[in-house]
Amino acid sequence: MLHMFNVTKIYPNNVRAVHDVTLRIRRGEFVFLVGPSGAGKSTLIKLIYREELPSYGQVYFNGRNTLRLKGREVLGLRRSIGLVFQDFRLLPQRTAFENVALALEVVGASGRQIKKLVPEALKRVGLGQKGYCYPSQLSGGEQQRVCLARAIVRNPLLIVADEPTGNLDPDTAWGLMELLEQFNREGTTVLIATHAWDIVNKMQKRVIALENGRVVRDEERGSYGHDL
Repeated sequence: MLHMFNVTKIYPNNVRAVHDVTLRIRRGEFVFLVGPSGAGKSTLIKLIYREELPSYGQVYFNGRNTLRLKGREVLGLRRSIGLVFQDFRLLPQRTAFENVALALEVVGASGRQIKKLVPEALKRVGLGQKGYCYPSQLSGGEQQRVCLARAIVRNPLLIVADEPTGNLDPDTAWGLMELLEQFNREGTTVLIATHAWDIVNKMQKRVIALENGRVVRDEERGSYGHDL
């Protein structure tokens, strides 16, 4: 599904955030991306959904070279990827329903589709009764589940989560991971950048470790690492 070939990203200040990364993530995998702050995890994620372009190398998603996509083709790529962020990125003046609906509105979904798909997505993350609550009326865990509903409402091929448990207490974090694992069992590929070593060690999924922008470890049933 996702192939990166010799990918390097150098920013204008000459910082080499990602260096010569080659990796392949297969459809249906559950992958943790780990490493210290500044290792290149967030940059790698931005390269996947084309918020950033590589300085060198190639990125293929679902068989297509993302560097060659233009206009609506880029939108098509992003429709296939559901994003979950540490800081939620919910619009405070919109309800949970409206925040999730925004993911459909930007791709031109009809009002009928929105009325059908948004409640389904909220129900799947356990928020079927909270659609008309504003973010300020929700707990941190509930806000993150709204983000997850927003990520899955377009039925993506890939869910990418950047530190999704960073602002959550341990019990709430585990609840979120159980939801992500459930979506993975249903066939969605999941990629999570995280510092949550306890979660990584317990779940025993594939682990890709970055250090100074390079892949230094790739294990099928891996652990966070020895230097916690």
